[in-house]
Amino acid sequence: MTAAAMKFTHVDCGDCPIRHRAVCARCDGDELDRLNEVKYYRSFQAGQTVVWSGDQMDFVASVVSGIATLTQTMEDGRRQMVGLLLPSDFVGRPGRDTAAYDVVATTDLVMCCFRKKPFEELIRTMPNVSQRLLEMTLDELDAAREWMLLLGRKTAREKIASLIAIIARRDASLKLHENNENVVVDLPLTREAMSEYLGLTLETVSRQISALRKDGIIQIQGKRHITIPAFDRLLEEAADDSDGGYLV
Repeated sequence: MTAAAMKFTHVDCGDCPIRHRAVCARCDGDELDRLNEVKYYRSFQAGQTVVWSGDQMDFVASVVSGIATLTQTMEDGRRQMVGLLLPSDFVGRPGRDTAAYDVVATTDLVMCCFRKKPFEELIRTMPNVSQRLLEMTLDELDAAREWMLLLGRKTAREKIASLIAIIARRDASLKLHENNENVVVDLPLTREAMSEYLGLTLETVSRQISALRKDGIIQIQGKRHITIPAFDRLLEEAADDSDGGYLV
């Protein structure tokens, strides 16, 4: 076990940074004790494959820190990034023996893993876990539908603004942050990865990020450190018709 994973082994579940959003969010003390019996931590370095599509997957997990991507490879070798796994997202499917996608660590990654068979037994007797897992699955379905709209109908500028907004929303929800001004977030993806994810060229991604910065929608320090002066303005650029709040 690496040092990154080791530091979480000494963290009480109640102090876990993803506790309020993870699959165990509704669990009480006794239920947490039962989950603790089948859990362990694993860490992966940036660029390392967590699991290949079609491989046997003997665990399920929650992302504790870091970012991973879900990627599908076509028969002719073309690859498409189909999803991001952010902190608190759930990896794997109870009842399914193999992985549906390649899961690759984009940054250094720590996962709270559960041995699959014991976890499947637990969810049959722990309604709080099974209900939360259902909620997360439905949220994932909503996110997939939102992403279909983004890829199919939005302009390049709207795509970039939407991706930044999605990442900022998640970061805010983990930190229980409710301020819509001067939101600060670190982008987990390189511009090359963003272009692959959004179906844009690298040049288009760079040009649109520069345009958003020039128009005062975002401020950039370094390559990935972004400040959003007014989140409502970013949502307007993303063609988001929500009420402007970003906690999810």
